[in-house]
Parts: sequence; C-alpha cells; structure tokens
Amino acid sequence: MNIALVADRSPGVRAHTRIPLLIDALRERDGIALDPYWIPTTEAAAPGGLDGFDGIWVLPGSPYRSEDGAVAAARTARTRGIPFLGTCGGFQHLLLEYARGVCGLDVAHQENTPGAADFLLTALSCSLAGHEGEIRLTPGSLIEQIMGATVTVEAYNCSYGLNETYKRSLEASGLVFSGHATDGEVRVAELPGHPFFVGTLFQPELAGDGSRAHPLIAAFAAAVARHAVARHAASRTPAA
Repeated sequence: MNIALVADRSPGVRAHTRIPLLIDALRERDGIALDPYWIPTTEAAAPGGLDGFDGIWVLPGSPYRSEDGAVAAARTARTRGIPFLGTCGGFQHLLLEYARGVCGLDVAHQENTPGAADFLLTALSCSLAGHEGEIRLTPGSLIEQIMGATVTVEAYNCSYGLNETYKRSLEASGLVFSGHATDGEVRVAELPGHPFFVGTLFQPELAGDGSRAHPLIAAFAAAVARHAVARHAASRTPAA
C-alpha cells in the first residue's frame, strides 16, 4: 500500500521526523504496513506525479516550495476518491483547493501571496505555534467517531487559519467543519461521501512520543488499506 507524503522534507520540521516512527507504529500496533514515498510539492503538480498511490497525506511544513503542488495533491485525492489527510499546512491547502475548485472562488493564502486581493487563509489573531488547545468535535462527525469523544486536546505549530468570511460558502458547497476551538474558529474539515477526506489545523504527528499513531492517522491508514484492496481487486476483474 503506497502513500504519497507530500511536503518539502526537512529535518527541521518535527512532524517530518516523526513519520518513520509512525509508520513503524502502524505496522506493529495496527497491523497496517504502509510504503511511504516523499513527494516534494514541486513534483506533486506534475502530470502523473501522484498516480498509483492508495493514499495522499499533505504534511506540515508550509510555506511550501510550490503552492500548486500542495493544491494539486488535495485536488487529486478529492476528485479520484483517494483517501486524503491534510495536517496543518495540508489542511490550509485542502481549503484553498476546495474554495477554488468547488466553490469557484478567486482567493489566496496570505502567507503565500501577501499582495493578493482576497484571502481564504489569514494570519491567526494569536499564533498557535508550539501550543496545545481544546477542540470541540461535532457529534456524529467522522472525526468525532474516530476520536470517540466530543472534546480533544491537540498540538499545533501554525500561524494561519480559515478566514471565517468564507466559511458559509464552503459549507454550502458540501464541506463540513467538524472541529472548532473554544472561540469557535475552525480546526477540522471533512468531506462526507468521500472514502476519507479530512484536514486538521492541528498536527496529529506530534501526539505522544510517536510510539503509537494518533487515532486520526490510524483511521487514515485503515482507509488507505481499504482503498488498496478495492483498487487491486478491480484491477484483477476481467473486462466484460
């Protein structure tokens, strides 16, 4: 089961250094053996750059070298029904792709294009870099079912979030905001009807000491496994 880890890999990004530990934990504790491939954002936008993967995970580490690459990763997963997880910067670019590709909005990320006219992602009133915070999860949502609770405390390392002006437009087009901070600001997004399409502003990679995958990462891995089984079964089915 191949997964694309879309990010500009760096030893200075703590979430990146956790990946080998998490892959081992998924195999040893959850019985899910994933074969990860790091795909730089500069390569993710290339034709065929994300073909053949059973899952796509856009990791933290923004600003990315290529906004187009991070957006393309979210678009590929959304339109092809490939399990997708976007964390921190991945969450931000999930929103950017959805706003542009589904809602038809001409919006930008303030960190990437500070001179743009309209921003979907703006600087948070208070940076969350290095902080933990309580998140309230919508009862019945996928994230709430995964976590098994309506409240969770998670770690962040980010300074940008959704411009609430656009929240209703995204919701009207089908995106669900299923996790909010205590002040009501968006922290989790998911897309109903998709095999697995979840983004979080928090970084589940930073949970614990890395010896056990965060429930969200384990749920993503399980979705990847299901997708791989279905894909390989379809490839063996003879044409009518």
